[in-house]
Amino acid sequence: MTMRCLVTGGAGFIGSTLVRQLLERGDEVTTLDLLTYAGHRANLDDALGAAGHRFVEGDICDGPLVRGLMGDVDVVFNLAAESHVDRSIESDQPFVRTNVLGTATLLAAALDVGVERFVQVSTDEVYGELPWVDPGSAEAVTAPRFTEDSPLAPRSPYAATKAAADHLALAYHTTHGLDVVVTRGSNTYGLRQYPEKLIPVMVLHALSGEPLPLYGDGLHVRDWIHVDDHVGGIVAVAERGRSGRAYNLGAGNELTNRSLVEAILAELDRPTTLISAVPDRPGHDRRYGVDATRARQELDWTPSVEFTRGLRECVDWYRDNGDWVQTVTA
Repeated sequence: MTMRCLVTGGAGFIGSTLVRQLLERGDEVTTLDLLTYAGHRANLDDALGAAGHRFVEGDICDGPLVRGLMGDVDVVFNLAAESHVDRSIESDQPFVRTNVLGTATLLAAALDVGVERFVQVSTDEVYGELPWVDPGSAEAVTAPRFTEDSPLAPRSPYAATKAAADHLALAYHTTHGLDVVVTRGSNTYGLRQYPEKLIPVMVLHALSGEPLPLYGDGLHVRDWIHVDDHVGGIVAVAERGRSGRAYNLGAGNELTNRSLVEAILAELDRPTTLISAVPDRPGHDRRYGVDATRARQELDWTPSVEFTRGLRECVDWYRDNGDWVQTVTA
């Protein structure tokens, strides 16, 4: 069944991938994006003129605007967010405005208009940190991972604002009966990710022969999922998720940051001597890992991109798309 969709933050990394997947399915899509530093029309270069798609430059905190856009949509996908932890440590107010007030504005409009479903796209960082375990050890197989019933215990301003947005969205379901579902994805990688996140930063530094800045001892553990799989999970939740429920989306690719950086250097045939330790950031979570059993069992969703292949394709893309890098960082 064709969905009429509003995708906020649709000119960003995950958002633009979602727009493409929805259009490929034959859905109708309105993309709303303020085009701040991480949102660019270049991310939608092959979708801007597509049938069934329209682009609107605007702010999710603009109540009349979002209410008007929701008048003819079935599903709202909220991906508009400030998302870089380092930036939230330097200045948290933009995160409060977009992630909390913006989500509240969207939810109020969705309730007023009578939107059929509201998909709040969140992050595994809302859970806080797990006890550290070496991903290559036997203990890692049975080590605890976050489930959707784990308490939210965010440890950065970014994660705290996303947790607040989750609570708001689910409260609209409980209090007002709005059909809300929440997705909590693990660390996401792939094409068109703004060059401030770990993988593109390391790839671009390696390509230029610059030192690769690695926080602390480099043993922080993250669970990596390809953006195509992450977005496939978001769509599955929109179609088949149970109202009022959250769904973890992870692929089980837990790696230390150091081992990930070493894999990037190996792909580019660069020496590990390029790795340069830098002072750790405040409150740096040691380990994330999610249990995605609920999504797999209830939604029949399974990640399909093997990590080594996905990383190789990602590295190749950044190497071959210098024009895109220059455009989005200008």
